[in-house]
Amino acid sequence: MPVHNFASPRGRIETIDIDSPALAKNLLGDPSHRRLSVYLPEGYDHTDQDYPLLVDLVGFTGSGPKHLSWTGFGESVPQRLDRLVSDGKMGPVIAAFPDCFTSLGGNQYVNSDAMGGWADFLTGEMLERIDSKFRTRRGREHRAVFGKSSGGYGALYHAMRHADSWGAAASHSGDCGFDVLFRRDFPVVCDMLARHGGDVLAFLGKFTGNKKINGAELHVMMILAMAASYAPDKKAPKGIKLPFDLRTCEVDEAAFDKWLEWDPLRIVDEEAARENLRSLRGLYIDCGSRDQYFIHFGTRALVDKLTKYGIDHHYDEFEDNHSSVDYRMDESLPYLYRALSG
Repeated sequence: MPVHNFASPRGRIETIDIDSPALAKNLLGDPSHRRLSVYLPEGYDHTDQDYPLLVDLVGFTGSGPKHLSWTGFGESVPQRLDRLVSDGKMGPVIAAFPDCFTSLGGNQYVNSDAMGGWADFLTGEMLERIDSKFRTRRGREHRAVFGKSSGGYGALYHAMRHADSWGAAASHSGDCGFDVLFRRDFPVVCDMLARHGGDVLAFLGKFTGNKKINGAELHVMMILAMAASYAPDKKAPKGIKLPFDLRTCEVDEAAFDKWLEWDPLRIVDEEAARENLRSLRGLYIDCGSRDQYFIHFGTRALVDKLTKYGIDHHYDEFEDNHSSVDYRMDESLPYLYRALSG
C-alpha cells in the first residue's frame, strides 16, 4: 500500500486572478476570468533568490487546484516537491497550477474558437503575470511544462509548437496516436446521442442535470471536447461538429483528418516542430504498457520517430495502466529540474 504523506507543505500557495482576453467569447460560454494558484517553495519569503518555473497541466476532468489537495495514501504536488527537494533529488522551484477546466470536462491546451485561446492564455497572459509577480528566472530556458493524459498532450503540443515559451517538457501518458485512441469511442457516442435525437445540446442538458457522473456519458463528453478542440465549427451548437455520421457511424475521413493534424504523431513530421523539440533542454515521455486507452501504441510510434529524427529525449515504458500514475512525477520532476539547471 502507498505511504501517506502526513507532512504539511513547507512553502505557501498564492492565488491570483486573471481576466483573459484570450479566453473571451469562447463558444462554450465558459468564463474568461480564471484563477491561478502558485506554490512558492520553502524559504521564498526569506531570500532574494530566483527560481525555475514548472507549470502543471492536468488531465481530463481535472484542474490545477486539484493537484493542491489532500490525498489519502498519497500527496499533493507541493508535498511531492517538498519531499523530492528534501531527499536531494531536485532543488526548489516555483510551481504554477492554472484552472483550465471547461464545461466539456477538460482541456487540450490549444487555441480553439469553441474552447478558447488556451495556448495564448498559458504562453502569454499566464506567464506574463507569473514573471511580473514572482521571482522566477527569466527566459524560456528556465521554464518547463508537464502533465498527464490530456495534460501530457498539452505538454507535448507546447513543446512542438510553443518552444519559445518552454525550455523543457514532460508528458505522462499524453494523448498520442489519435486513430487508435479516439475511433473506438465513436460508436459509443452515436448510441448515446441517439437517445437524445442526435442533439448535442439535448445530451449536454441531460448530462448537467445528472445527480452524479455517468462513466459512459463522460466518454461522450471527452469526444465532444476533442471535436471542440481540434475542429471547431462556429455554425454548430457550441462549436461542436462530430466527424462521423450519427446514424451509420461512418467516419468522414476529411473531417477526422482535421483532428489528426493535431496528433503529436503527425506534428513531429513537420520540420518546424522538430526544430522546436531540438531546442529544448529536456524532453521526458513515459507511458504505461497496459494503458487502457491504448496510448502506449501511439507513444511507441512517436518515440520511434524521435529516434529516427535524432531528437534527444528520455522515454520510460512502465508496467501499469493509465490510472493513478502520479507516482511517475517522482521521475519527471527531478528530470525537469536538472534540464532547467543546465
